[in-house]
Amino acid sequence: MKLDISPAVTPRSTGADGVAPSRGAGRGAGVALMLGSGLSNQTGASVAALAFPVIGPAGVVAVRQWVAAVILGAVGRPGLRHFTAEQWRPVLGLALVFAGMNLSLYTAIDRIGLGLAVTLEFLGPLTVALAGSRRRVDLAAAGAAAGAVAVLMRPTPSTDYLGIGLALLAAACWACYILLNRTVGARLPGLEGSAAAAAVSALLYLPVGAWVLWHHPPTPAALGCALIAGVLSSAVPFLADLLAVRRVPAHFFGVFMSVNPVFAALVGLAVLGQRLDLLAWIAIAVIVAANTAAVSTARRRTP
Repeated sequence: MKLDISPAVTPRSTGADGVAPSRGAGRGAGVALMLGSGLSNQTGASVAALAFPVIGPAGVVAVRQWVAAVILGAVGRPGLRHFTAEQWRPVLGLALVFAGMNLSLYTAIDRIGLGLAVTLEFLGPLTVALAGSRRRVDLAAAGAAAGAVAVLMRPTPSTDYLGIGLALLAAACWACYILLNRTVGARLPGLEGSAAAAAVSALLYLPVGAWVLWHHPPTPAALGCALIAGVLSSAVPFLADLLAVRRVPAHFFGVFMSVNPVFAALVGLAVLGQRLDLLAWIAIAVIVAANTAAVSTARRRTP
């Protein structure tokens, strides 16, 4: 999951002398930050998978939600007592999406592997980017993505349709997250809405996490993996993205995010030994290309 940080409201970073860095240097640093964010996010997911045999995806997600709540709460500092009913409604919706998205994604990773699960999850933002468009390039991107999904879901002796369904559920949750985050951002200043949603989601996971950890006592290694996953998949990407959007154009940030399925497949291979066949790699490349085209054309359509 990636937080939706708007570059339009983020001040341009300055050096120690108060002077903004050169455009070339700033963009280079931004690219490095985005690269680190993507690799950290997917490495965190792979480390989380190492704890699945002990505490399962639900236990790992509970720990991750608690870590995210602490981090976002410290940064966003939401004034919960002053929220109105109109502000609470989208925040509660966002909290439910947080809870469902991470659990469905991690369960999918446990069943079908990191690369395939993250690739299917990226259909969420792609759908939002293409929704309602009639441009030929967008229709072509949608058709290409649909064909790639058909390849990824082709029947084989080892096809796990439940895992594929959970990854698609994560994609639907991500699409809802994007739409809800726009509403939350319009009704609450700064990161208060996201921080409040993370806190509510963490509270929802208190009974789940307590039950899982009671019935499946974590080993120090498993608990350490879950905590590391929370930091690598929440804290590091959040801070890196927050700094990156100050240095690169918004459309460039969106295009670069599209390569996360490739990072996921490579990290899954390197850390978890999860191998994909040639057709799966081609399908991932097609979905990445469709995402890139959708983000690029969306930038041209937006005033």
